[in-house]
Amino acid sequence: MEIQTDTYRQEARELLADLEFSLIELEESPSDSDLVGRIFRAMHTIKGSGAMYGFEDIASFSHEVETALDLVRSGVLTVDKPLIDLTLAACDQIRCMLDGEGVAQEKTEEITCAFCEITEGARGGFEQKAAPEEPEEPDGEISGEGAIYRIRFSPHPGLFASGTNPLLLLDELREMGTCRVFARKGDVPGLRDLKVEECRLSWDILLGTDKGVQAIQDVFIFVEDDCDLRIDLLAESEDWESESQSKRLGEILLERGDVTAGELQNALSEQRRLGEILVSSSTVDPDAVASALAEQETIKEAGRRREETAKASSIRVAAEKLDTLVDLVGELVTVQASLTQKSGLQEDPELMGIAEEVERLTGELRDNTMSIRMVPIGTTFSKFKRLVRDLSSELGKEVALTTEGGDTELDKTVIERLSDPLVHIIRNSIDHGIEAPSTREASGKPRKGGVHLSAVHSGAHVLIRISDDGKGLDPEGIRKRAVERGMIEPDAAVSRDDLFPLIFAAGFSTAATVTDVSGRGVGMDVVKRSIEELRGAIEIQSEPEEGTTITLKLPLTLAIIDGLLTEVGEGSFVLPLSVVEECVELNRSEAEKSQGGHFIHVRGEIVPYVPLRSLFNIDTEPPDIEQVVIAEVEGNRVGFVVDQVVGQHQTVIKNLGKVYRDAREFSGATILADGTVALILDTHKLVQGVETSSLRLH
Repeated sequence: MEIQTDTYRQEARELLADLEFSLIELEESPSDSDLVGRIFRAMHTIKGSGAMYGFEDIASFSHEVETALDLVRSGVLTVDKPLIDLTLAACDQIRCMLDGEGVAQEKTEEITCAFCEITEGARGGFEQKAAPEEPEEPDGEISGEGAIYRIRFSPHPGLFASGTNPLLLLDELREMGTCRVFARKGDVPGLRDLKVEECRLSWDILLGTDKGVQAIQDVFIFVEDDCDLRIDLLAESEDWESESQSKRLGEILLERGDVTAGELQNALSEQRRLGEILVSSSTVDPDAVASALAEQETIKEAGRRREETAKASSIRVAAEKLDTLVDLVGELVTVQASLTQKSGLQEDPELMGIAEEVERLTGELRDNTMSIRMVPIGTTFSKFKRLVRDLSSELGKEVALTTEGGDTELDKTVIERLSDPLVHIIRNSIDHGIEAPSTREASGKPRKGGVHLSAVHSGAHVLIRISDDGKGLDPEGIRKRAVERGMIEPDAAVSRDDLFPLIFAAGFSTAATVTDVSGRGVGMDVVKRSIEELRGAIEIQSEPEEGTTITLKLPLTLAIIDGLLTEVGEGSFVLPLSVVEECVELNRSEAEKSQGGHFIHVRGEIVPYVPLRSLFNIDTEPPDIEQVVIAEVEGNRVGFVVDQVVGQHQTVIKNLGKVYRDAREFSGATILADGTVALILDTHKLVQGVETSSLRLH
């Protein structure tokens, strides 16, 4: 049962995220019936599944919300901002109930009462028509406005295990219109084989209703995976009225090929025994009807198989299991590299052939496993709709969030750790960047500001851009604040592009006043640190009165990367291949010409370099000709001097552990084919460390 409740919590959180996104979309398009239906079904599922898994408080609370949404769906209640606000507050309360912490009963009662007032007001105080008792209808007709449906509800044997009572579903159908229910007992075993915990009954239902097929599907929405369900339209209201009023439902069933004459006769016998009449008998050609029915059943069976295949094509896997799979694949990559190296040393053609085949299969397995971890970033983007809406309302601004590239995929670990930095950036864009509506109008801008989120692939990276059309960054304000804090000299000639990165310093803020949103200098330094921990980079572009764009450059995955394997002394080091531009030689005479300045001339350009041998205190004799690996670091070209470049290496990243958490120059380690360990260099941290050491770049 614990597994089932965990599953419900996870699914409910996903439904709430989708619900919030749809509510904000509905606020912009209040007449969109598809959105209304989507919102209602999400809340209906939360309610029904909550009752099924023992979350009675959620089921009871969401029932009131569902009632209001049903009135919206039927056109009785109109969509406005107060209703959206209240429904979003209900989503927050349900989320608290799911977590089981910080649930304020007073808040629950307050929201419930507010929904009751809205629904009672929407009904206008007029008395609801009491549902008339169903007459016996000796002629057996199913009457009512709208359409007539035949529903075949076949629960799976394990339905009771989920806590579902199918009779409650049938009662809900009865409330929708004129209804006839017939139990099918053909699968019920004898008493000797009967198991009371299994559901062996199924039902055929004839329903006359004006609610539509979507409303019928909503009744079964939270048991759709635990039953076989068919809903067939038998007659529209126009078709029903155009026929002779005395025409029986049985005639329509036969003409449409839904039943045979034999089935009708059996139904008549059954209804005589039960005292209910469904249809009248009619004279037809049984063979023709049987042929039509057989053809129809073939088509419907094929459709059911396609639906079942579609359902089975996607499964939910625990994140821990997926992480374990990635770890095992990483170990396999290391073993495969050892096998390839061993076969090359022995020069055995047969062994080399086996090693090549293992390498091919391992590569395919690695790529497929990594693709499983990739998820679209659109889900993360959609979460910020609520943030922008609430924050703009709090600040008295009008802001619209637009997104692009939501189908761009990233490693799930990257996406999980990306949410907080994006929140900080968006909050600052709205608070500092977007002007008040009156100010925007005075400067010739639209009252409503815009924040745009986009994602696009760029080689082994994904570029995420957060753009706003606000007032842009103030270079003079940044310079003034930097001088006050002693970050730059008052007379220092600092370009605008060099001033912008200063906002990422800890405690740096140009805000005149401290607010609940920003102004304390906490946030942007956290953003930079978080992005660097993801082995990413951050850039800023800004134009006065035009807006600001912050670009995050992130690796596709954190588990396996392509690296350049190098050697310094007896140690092995890996640089991420995505930042490497080229390799050049450095002989001793050229190094002496720089007079300790640590720079090299590369085709007329002066490139500073970091001597790893000196940085890591390796005291062995260096070779006469060293290698300089030139990489792009924060928009600049920087060299890293090594003894030897071994070549490209598929790097499976391993954490260094808590003991080495202060070794900031390394982002991890990997195991080589011979079993030795190579450290993975963090180029950003290396350059930052050198800038503050005696090996300062010149």
